[in-house]
Amino acid sequence: MGLHLGLIMDGNRRFAKKLMLEPWKGHDYGAKKLEEVLRWCKDEDVEKLTIYTLSMQNLNRPKHELDYLMNIIRDIFKKSQEKESTIQELGLKVEFIGRRDLLPQDVQDIFGELEKKTKNNTTYTIRFCVAYGGREEMVDAVHLLAKDIKEGKIQPEQVDEDLIDSYVYMKDQPDLIIRTGGDHRTSNFLIWQSAYSEWLFYDKTWPELTQEDIQNAIDDFQGRERRFGR
Repeated sequence: MGLHLGLIMDGNRRFAKKLMLEPWKGHDYGAKKLEEVLRWCKDEDVEKLTIYTLSMQNLNRPKHELDYLMNIIRDIFKKSQEKESTIQELGLKVEFIGRRDLLPQDVQDIFGELEKKTKNNTTYTIRFCVAYGGREEMVDAVHLLAKDIKEGKIQPEQVDEDLIDSYVYMKDQPDLIIRTGGDHRTSNFLIWQSAYSEWLFYDKTWPELTQEDIQNAIDDFQGRERRFGR
């Protein structure tokens, strides 16, 4: 069975500052790096890839930077619908999770079109977490669950981990999560699903990540003993 890999793509702005550019232009380099990583994951037998793309907190960034980032997102995912794009070439199934309704309508439409176009692709599944936060995900799950309890569809004593799994955005649990950028924290990413995930932190920024880094991370993961509390 293939690996479920999670990625926190941190450090784009710091990378741009190293190049003496405006910080938000680091997202262009981050987008180019993602194209490479998608190919590397195919080489490494990744079955599922879940990427922290745009957090709820990112939505609070200055308008000029958020507009710049949103235009990059538009460009990337619009082009991803084309036959010669990396996603189409590799045969990737694309999904988006998060509070998509907070995004511009045209971006929501692009996401929906790409999901529809790639739904039958089978190489591996890539999930982009957009307008996403782990706490926000749990709040949304509780709202849905409370509604069903109020309507009598669920009895309180039926609530267990398996039931909650059916209310969160994503039931799957990543095996390994890699974070670039030097910070050693989870930053509200998949707080429910990552309870038993292995974590690996790189000091280098996201645009500086190499295929060898991915390979080393997976080798490190495969050498770990996962006891799950036993």
